[in-house]
Amino acid sequence: MKVVMVEPNKPAYVTEIGHDYKSLQEAVGGGLIEPIGFLNDPHAIMVGNEEVKLRNMEGNRRFLEGIVAGPFFICGDDGEDFCSLTDEQCEKYARQFAIPESITQAEVEDDMKIEISFF
Repeated sequence: MKVVMVEPNKPAYVTEIGHDYKSLQEAVGGGLIEPIGFLNDPHAIMVGNEEVKLRNMEGNRRFLEGIVAGPFFICGDDGEDFCSLTDEQCEKYARQFAIPESITQAEVEDDMKIEISFF
C-alpha cells in the first residue's frame, strides 16, 4: 500500500507498507493502530499508534486538535478500508509534512487528555 510516512524529526516521505494488520502496527512503532481524523479529507486518513503518549514517544507534528506523537502514516480511505494514496495525494501530503517540527516531551505530556462522552 502506497503511503506517506511521517516520523518525528524527519521530513515526510512516500513509501510502501503491507496492507495486513501486523505491517500497519510496525509502521507506527508497534502497539494498537488508531485512525486520526485531523486531515479533514474524506479520501485520506492518518493512522498512528494509540499508545504513543503512554509509551513516551517523541512529539511529531502539531495540529489545531493537538499534538501527534510517534510515527504516523497517511493512506487512502475508500470508505471501507485503508488503501493506497494516489500520486497527487502523495505529493500533497509529502509537501504538507516536509518540515519536521521540534516538540518537547513536556509539550507532549501537557497535550495528554482523556475525553469522556455521555450519551
